[in-house]
Amino acid sequence: MMQHVRHNAASTIGAALLAAVGTVALASPAVGAPKAPVSTITAPGFGTVLATRGRQALYIYNQEKDGKVRCTGACKAAWPVLYAPTSGNVAKRLKGFKGTFGTVRRPDDKRLQVTWNGRPVYTYAHEGPGQVRCNNVDGFFVVRASGKIF
Repeated sequence: MMQHVRHNAASTIGAALLAAVGTVALASPAVGAPKAPVSTITAPGFGTVLATRGRQALYIYNQEKDGKVRCTGACKAAWPVLYAPTSGNVAKRLKGFKGTFGTVRRPDDKRLQVTWNGRPVYTYAHEGPGQVRCNNVDGFFVVRASGKIF
């Protein structure tokens, strides 16, 4: 069950802006050339973790171990999706990253979401770039570049 968080107008606007940043589709550098869907950040207490290219930490949801997307509606509002380019052209393997990357079609908006080891990845709406504050919250866990899930 999602924890309820009280919001004032400023935090709601900030969350909406962060959600928009987390849902910007990544463009391919050249036609047919896969683009890295992620980068890394160094987070105190966590080491090197997967992040969006905008430096927001990436999380997996423990209820999505079978590759099916279950984080929709209010869950998706709190945990914004990392969308893939419209072509779904995501590099499968990236130097320096353990695991494989891919995409899954979301059931709610039919867009492609980036996956890591077959699991959809998300940001957290109330974190800024370079922050990891919500590991092990509501079943979401930050992912280290080494492949370890906390």
